[in-house]
Amino acid sequence: MIDILAREAGIPRQAVAESDRAVAFEAAVREHQAMVFSVGYHFLQDRALAEEIAQEVFLDLYRHWDEIQSREQRLYWLRKVASRRCIDQTRRRKLRNHISLEDAPEPFTLMPATDPVLKRYIEQLLQKLTETPRMIVILRYQEGLEPAEIARLLDMPVATVKSHLQRSLALLRRKLSFATREETS
Repeated sequence: MIDILAREAGIPRQAVAESDRAVAFEAAVREHQAMVFSVGYHFLQDRALAEEIAQEVFLDLYRHWDEIQSREQRLYWLRKVASRRCIDQTRRRKLRNHISLEDAPEPFTLMPATDPVLKRYIEQLLQKLTETPRMIVILRYQEGLEPAEIARLLDMPVATVKSHLQRSLALLRRKLSFATREETS
């Protein structure tokens, strides 16, 4: 129908196709911008950098628009590209603190789970994980993805994803066990 109206109005077919593409792209950005930003922010802990990563991801989406066939494929593609961009960004700029997780200081008092200080401490512990395990934990617990979905996104076996999750959570539990020992004493 649009093609017929455009032809009658003397508008080139390519201009109509570009207009449709722009409208569809704009809708996709609106639909997925929060998710892409969330992955970047929770991984990088830097709002400006997360916004920059999101812009780069959507620019890439525009460039690859014709290759993506469905909404599900677009969502998968966006998560995959956002995850990889975040990992690459961290490796390039060395944002990671160079203190190992085992060497991180313990909290000095027991704090309830709703305590913002405890929340920040857990975020700091998470930032000390290496890039791939950190992204896996974020995709699993922030984005709610299953291990099989994470494995597809990061191109690794499901067993490797589960192994990273298990080791990362064990490290985090060890660091936080101090608080539970104090509570039971």
